[in-house]
Amino acid sequence: MTVHPVGAESTNCYERGVRSSQRRAQTMRLTLWTLAALAVSAHAASAQASGWQDPLLDRLVGEWVLEGTIGGEQVTHDVTATWVLGYYLQLHEVARERDATGATAYEAIVYIGWDAPTQRYACLWLDSTGGEGLTNGVIGYAARSGDSIPFLFRFPDGSPFYNTFAYDRATDTWTWSMDGVADGERQPFARVTLSRR
Repeated sequence: MTVHPVGAESTNCYERGVRSSQRRAQTMRLTLWTLAALAVSAHAASAQASGWQDPLLDRLVGEWVLEGTIGGEQVTHDVTATWVLGYYLQLHEVARERDATGATAYEAIVYIGWDAPTQRYACLWLDSTGGEGLTNGVIGYAARSGDSIPFLFRFPDGSPFYNTFAYDRATDTWTWSMDGVADGERQPFARVTLSRR
């Protein structure tokens, strides 16, 4: 029979108790973090599921390369489209081109939603060309036409600007055709194609 000094045995028991308590605390923290992550995921999923989504706009979700002409210039932009806040499709467009100072030549954040009373899409286009996007009252509206969404924006002076989003199912690409009006005639401003990255 081995005899342990009283102090050594009690220290050993104490250390085992501390290690056991530390393991329980780690397990509890891990469990709480897991539950918190699941709760956040469930909330985000339920918020998205309870919001408005559109099967055509769902095809725009993802990462794209936009190429074509805008204002007579060849451009390449990166576009990311995601559903946000359960009701809006957000597009973030960033030009690869740089201006004279080395800054991004163009950037836009665009929100597309649904105007239930009029049964039309609504589009707010905020970009780096000016700071009036939230104050000028310009919202584009469109009724879906097949796989196209022909937005019409009216500026404060009444002049129209057209931007048609058209989806090509065969190639899984989008085109944006933008037209201004001069002397009563539609004039091409931009012709671009979005291809998946």
